[in-house]
Amino acid sequence: MNKVVHVAVGVITKSCKEKGTLYFLTKRLEQAHQGGKWEFPGGKVENGETIAQTLARELKEEVAIEVLSCQLLIKVEHTYRGKGGAADKSVCLDVFIVDNFIGEPSAQEGQGQGWFSLPALQLLEFPAANKAIISELLAQSH
Repeated sequence: MNKVVHVAVGVITKSCKEKGTLYFLTKRLEQAHQGGKWEFPGGKVENGETIAQTLARELKEEVAIEVLSCQLLIKVEHTYRGKGGAADKSVCLDVFIVDNFIGEPSAQEGQGQGWFSLPALQLLEFPAANKAIISELLAQSH
């Protein structure tokens, strides 16, 4: 079995009078695994680091915000499959709603970025593991 990559993910939100809740996304660089697809920012949990520490560190590095508080949204386990169906990469995502933070999110690694409404999220291309996040956001919005 291939190694599971443990990732802390932040669903960064803000309220907008005209559009309701908006979600901040970054676009994966073309050369990355699942390149060119939109994603909720986050990163790998390092040895000796808690998930909360990882989330705070990654969001500071990737999108220049300081997380003040967050709430667990969902845990996602997913295996990406390569050609022929062989396991390519397995991930375990601990996904948090981040609605209390300092700063204005801004992609720090040269990737695309944007704020999107929940209906708009359904039109974007995401890595397969992120689809469960969108499904959960939709379920909680009803």
